[in-house]
Amino acid sequence: MDISELYSLFCQHPITTTDSRDCPEGSIFFALKGDNFDGNRFAAQALHDGCSYAVVDNPEYATDQRCILVDNVLKTFQQLARHHRRQLATPIVGITGTNGKTTTKELTAAVLSEKYKVLATQGNFNNDIGVPKTLLRLTSDHEVAVVEMGASHPGDIKTLVEIVEPDCGLITNVGMAHLQGFGSLEGVIKTKGELYDYLRTRSDSTVFIDCGNEHLKQIAGGLRLTTYGLSDEAEVQGRVVACDPLLRMQWKESGKEWHSIATHLIGAYNALNMLAAATVGRHFGVEPEKIDHALSHYIPSNNRSQLEKTASNSLIVDAYNANPTSMAAAIDNFRLMECSPKMAILGDMRELGDASPTEHQRVADLLKACHFDEVWLVGDSFAQTDSPFRKFKDVDEVKAHIAAHQPRGFHILIKGSNGTKLFQLPPLL
Repeated sequence: MDISELYSLFCQHPITTTDSRDCPEGSIFFALKGDNFDGNRFAAQALHDGCSYAVVDNPEYATDQRCILVDNVLKTFQQLARHHRRQLATPIVGITGTNGKTTTKELTAAVLSEKYKVLATQGNFNNDIGVPKTLLRLTSDHEVAVVEMGASHPGDIKTLVEIVEPDCGLITNVGMAHLQGFGSLEGVIKTKGELYDYLRTRSDSTVFIDCGNEHLKQIAGGLRLTTYGLSDEAEVQGRVVACDPLLRMQWKESGKEWHSIATHLIGAYNALNMLAAATVGRHFGVEPEKIDHALSHYIPSNNRSQLEKTASNSLIVDAYNANPTSMAAAIDNFRLMECSPKMAILGDMRELGDASPTEHQRVADLLKACHFDEVWLVGDSFAQTDSPFRKFKDVDEVKAHIAAHQPRGFHILIKGSNGTKLFQLPPLL
């Protein structure tokens, strides 16, 4: 069965699933394989539970006439998503970057939703499975889509842009993350730059770029650029008014009046994410006043830049992920906040490879210079640092310590890679 034939079936059954535990009536099950599972084994169960068809790549499990045998289920899933995207021809904004891509995606979707019916990546489903899932949710009702693309190895973004085929794109920034996969900062830049490489092949594409980011400017040659940033040279300019702790900022288009926004986001570093969303909005004709409304009403979730007040403490929860770039930004922003006493609970930064000892020590040294009232470090990598702070093996040790010694009256920054599970701490603090 070729893609056009499979697409005809998809048009009749436009719901797909890759989880045999979630089989909506009339859907199509794609039997994906992973390191520890083989979806082919569950094809029969998926058909029994409600799926109309199951796409498999192991003949042993193609025992039902409703099974569609292909060479590779994942590639077929991706090809179907691209084919669907081409049929609808919906304008797509592709977003990637080391830090802030999910927040920028959410902000951009909020801005565009002021004028259009928007499809956006749910959560951070931004990999080779999540991206096609997003595209297959596109309908003729959608007027624009915002698709987030993540990467942890060279070539990942190239794979994703060839599925998404975005009309315009935005790289939030490049920094020290997933070094175990990329090998170096240069590897990060090259991989994120694969979005630019694709957009160069399109004569009608636009790139939204932070004009203050030298790394991005160096790889943006030959592209049609729309700039934003914290300087006068940007087409969409911004400035931070306060961050105490919620960000208040202003933005304007060059030569026009300033707009003031009181946000629900922690961190001055989010000003660029706000400006990126505003820039995309203006490109698509969203009125400035509607952009103000969207940005000021956006409330973060998923443990990203959230302010939580408990009976005992005031928490800054940024515990979804961490890398050297985002960790330094969060610490520096916390240092500048006018509040007292201050406490930081920081977890290991994962996937840094050989750079891990150096980068964790760098964070420890930064913390020494900040003179916070209390610092707890969590994980094996931080345990190896030369630092005077209290250290914990894992989050369970932290929880036990909190039970015995409940902190009270602190402003607490909580940040670490998702694998350290610091997101479990806010209910206890």
